[in-house]
Amino acid sequence: MIELLQEKHIDEAVSLWNAELAGSYPLRSRLLRQNVLADPHVVPEGTLAAIDSRTGELVGFVVAKASRREDESYGLARGNGWIHALFVAPERRGQGIGTALLYQAALVLRHKGVDRVALGNDLHRRLFPGIPDELAETQRWFERRGFRYRETAFDMIKTYGQEELVPMPALGEAACRVAEPQDQAELEAFMSRCFPGAWDLQHRDYWRQGGTGREYVLLEHGGKLIGFCRINDSASPLLAQNVYWSPLFEEELGGIGPLGIDEAYRGRRYGLSIVQAAIHTLQARGIRRIVIDTTPFVDFYGKLGYEVWKTYAKYDKTLA
Repeated sequence: MIELLQEKHIDEAVSLWNAELAGSYPLRSRLLRQNVLADPHVVPEGTLAAIDSRTGELVGFVVAKASRREDESYGLARGNGWIHALFVAPERRGQGIGTALLYQAALVLRHKGVDRVALGNDLHRRLFPGIPDELAETQRWFERRGFRYRETAFDMIKTYGQEELVPMPALGEAACRVAEPQDQAELEAFMSRCFPGAWDLQHRDYWRQGGTGREYVLLEHGGKLIGFCRINDSASPLLAQNVYWSPLFEEELGGIGPLGIDEAYRGRRYGLSIVQAAIHTLQARGIRRIVIDTTPFVDFYGKLGYEVWKTYAKYDKTLA
């Protein structure tokens, strides 16, 4: 039996997921509520729970998302959809449950005007940027259903020793600092001008969720804002992907990304410098283990001692 996924299913869905994946991707109820129940991009009619008709137990679920008309104000095209998550209990696989959930979700997305659906990598509040490489059978399952591999993304990680302190970089005419509430208007104008699209949308949602600026390291040149770097920790208003899997560690996990430099100021090593400033800021908060998520720039971050932690394959499909 298939029904709409609702609040009453959340804790059971988390338990179902963690029974298999807690050792690599420990899911929290707070995270699922944030990414599903509280995300306006979720399509309720395509976000479904598979229920065992005999026992009433949850045996699988799918979460579908789609772009909205409001996204066009950020320069984003409509017609995009995402399968945020699709999970079936291991003992119930091979019975057509996953296929039925995917079919119903895709059908609803098509009726909503979606012509391209991606696996993960949602516009905002995504769970994964793609399918983890360690879930190779899942990748093959989607390939058999017409999804095509596009590219690879990586999460990178580094644990700093007690004495391994990264200083705030000295940049001459430029300087880095942590944003404050009064920087909101200037940061919004900068994001809209230099990084319209998903980053701008995500940034504005940050302020709506109660952000105070402490999650943004700013780069200024002669008093002008020319760059930003997002940082996250346990006090951030939203759980961000670079700290999703913090339950894997006893000590606090910090996250870095995304980051961007005004095009007019690129080529001056400011990108590396603002990452160093972000690391310095997180270390000042007592954080020693830091994740940089969803990046193709392995060599760039490798210069700072970061190593590949998790690897994801991005897939999508055109809906007929």
